[in-house]
Amino acid sequence: MESLQRHTNILEIVGDLVKVRARNVGYEDLAVIENRDGESSLSQVVEIKDDIVSLQIFAGGRGLSTAATVRFLGHPMQVIYSANILGRVFGGSGETMDRGPDLDGEPRIDIGGPSVNPMTRVMPHRMIHTGVPMIDLFNCLVESQKIPIFSVAGEPYNELLARIAIQADADLIVFAGLGLIFDDYHFFRTKFEDEGNFARTVMYVNLASDPIVERLLVPDMALKVAERFAVEEGKRVLVLMTDMTAFADAMKEIGIAMERVPSNRGYLGDLYTRLAQRYERACDYKGAGSVTILTVTTMPGNDVTHPVPDNTGYITEGQFYLHDRVIDPFGSLSRLKQQVIGKETREDHAQIMNTMIRFYSKAKEAEKKEAMAFDLTPHDHKLLRFGGLFRQRFMEFEVSMHLNDALDLSWRTLAECFDPEELLMKQWLIDKYFPGPKESDSTVKREEP
Repeated sequence: MESLQRHTNILEIVGDLVKVRARNVGYEDLAVIENRDGESSLSQVVEIKDDIVSLQIFAGGRGLSTAATVRFLGHPMQVIYSANILGRVFGGSGETMDRGPDLDGEPRIDIGGPSVNPMTRVMPHRMIHTGVPMIDLFNCLVESQKIPIFSVAGEPYNELLARIAIQADADLIVFAGLGLIFDDYHFFRTKFEDEGNFARTVMYVNLASDPIVERLLVPDMALKVAERFAVEEGKRVLVLMTDMTAFADAMKEIGIAMERVPSNRGYLGDLYTRLAQRYERACDYKGAGSVTILTVTTMPGNDVTHPVPDNTGYITEGQFYLHDRVIDPFGSLSRLKQQVIGKETREDHAQIMNTMIRFYSKAKEAEKKEAMAFDLTPHDHKLLRFGGLFRQRFMEFEVSMHLNDALDLSWRTLAECFDPEELLMKQWLIDKYFPGPKESDSTVKREEP
């Protein structure tokens, strides 16, 4: 094939982009560019116009000559797939970046490809327990869901992602780091190793100092491997990615180098399509496992109308809103939680969830009245106490507990602050779960020290 032959007719070199005249070349195919001094660089096809092929060079175009030769490999980026990749760390080029055993003999698969056939999808109906009460109790993470964590720079979203990776009841964790500084990469790897979670984890990492084109490949590598584990081995796979805004910024940077006309705030017009191609790989496969996608999307200037979070919101099934070191119950939403609440979870889950949020909303109003020096009613004082307990027991960043423990603690918190008739809940639930005076009193005594 011509695409496997050497091409010497390089037309143009602009930054990290090379244009060459060639035929029988596929979009996203790999190519090796060999300079006259014998050095070679890996590159990827990013645009084809007639017989003009644009290549993005992984290592950059510095020192490259127009007399260089281009050898197309005839296939897109490939990633190693076998049971031996668990506990390993891979870079954005698909090669190992740890000191583990050599994997050169392991089979490789092409990344990318079409998304899942809708006929093979199963309606989401199982919950992934994370141990984070603000997620499990109020906005359940449902198996095969695609959902982002909206946040801003400086918030502990990486710490939250690591906690979920360690505590989630998934079979496998596939982690994708996009444009990470070394400290963040070291944090994730050390955390997974120290918590004994590394044996069920595979990491794909693009550091901030790595070639920017690899930032676009890492999500595809992670998702392809997750898909294979789910389909071929029936695993419940949780894919964690941080940060999708870095992914979108890499797209924008390459688009500018290719002189494409920008759309909203400099981002290209296909931003929605590129994001959807990745998120739509979340799936519960009929007769097999599942892929669930949880990502971090940082919002520049805390602006939810920024193109990246704005487009993400149209694709995903809700969001977790992290700010001031807490998951905001009012800004967060899981559109699939009704698929599991009261069906897979305990019968009182829906009533507790609604009642706790209702009282916390009223507690916020009571706090405003107190700040403005308005007279407070006895009920307002109850609400103020409830608001403080709610933040301490459920919202604080370090709090972790099983869902049933969170439900029990919710009943005890309500009993400490309100009378049963004030709850406006189904009477049979109150009769069954509302703790008696001795139980609620003993809870207070235990927590006073």
